[in-house]
Amino acid sequence: MSVMRTFSPFLAVMLVLPVACGGGAEQDTGGTPAGDANAYTVPADSAAVIAGVVHFEGTAPTPEPIDMSDEPTCVEKHPEGPAHRRVVVNDNGTLRNVFVWVREGLGDRRFGAATDQKVIDQTGCMYEPHITGVQTGQALVFRNSDGLLHNVNAQPEANRPFNISQPTNMDSERTFSQPEVMIPLRCDVHGWMEAYVGVVDHPYFAVTGEDGSFRIENLPPGDYTIEAWHEQYGTQTAQVSVAAQQTGETTFTFNAGMAGRPVPLGPPLDPHDHGPVATAAAGGAH
Repeated sequence: MSVMRTFSPFLAVMLVLPVACGGGAEQDTGGTPAGDANAYTVPADSAAVIAGVVHFEGTAPTPEPIDMSDEPTCVEKHPEGPAHRRVVVNDNGTLRNVFVWVREGLGDRRFGAATDQKVIDQTGCMYEPHITGVQTGQALVFRNSDGLLHNVNAQPEANRPFNISQPTNMDSERTFSQPEVMIPLRCDVHGWMEAYVGVVDHPYFAVTGEDGSFRIENLPPGDYTIEAWHEQYGTQTAQVSVAAQQTGETTFTFNAGMAGRPVPLGPPLDPHDHGPVATAAAGGAH
């Protein structure tokens, strides 16, 4: 196995709004493929794994506090005080909330859609989890567990924008038809609420959790480009070759010097204002 790491500048050209709901302690490890006669199935005797850890080098930044004093119901859910989850360095010196996915190497294989739902919960005026991965066509449920007015405002580039109002405890479901890494979300009612969704057309992705590790299973053997995306520190890629029934290992290391500005956010969406869209179409813009 050969591993090579390269660092690329932060790719954040999405004029979108983050939604509110922070990090997740548990690692997101992709979706469950649905039955599809034309979908590629990895033979059990050749399935491979790519695993690794995302390290943080240097002094961990102090979490930025959030003033939720106007929402006492949410304050009660944060006994240690709420803080932004843009950068979460674990006790073992690893980095949480990094989206790791297979960027290249799957060729023209087509994979079945995921049958399970993913949920982003609005609880304690935060999004849970902060980083989520889904497959194209996979159901993503936005849940309001606070019983307070929230909204989920997303303006992807490749997918259709939406702005969901959730005035009380309720669920709203959406899907994405096109791959897009990443889609920022935001709550316009509570400006600190931010989250990101990574959409890919295969089940090979993960999100680092409390130990900074990731594991991508059931891969066909081959040569892959793996990308690690972090909202503050940008992206890195690694080349990994893995054989049948083997585990290819790689690591990524981010540090504070890599910090760029956060993904830019656009103004709140007006669902009745279609002027810019019509103008762009007339001018041949994408």
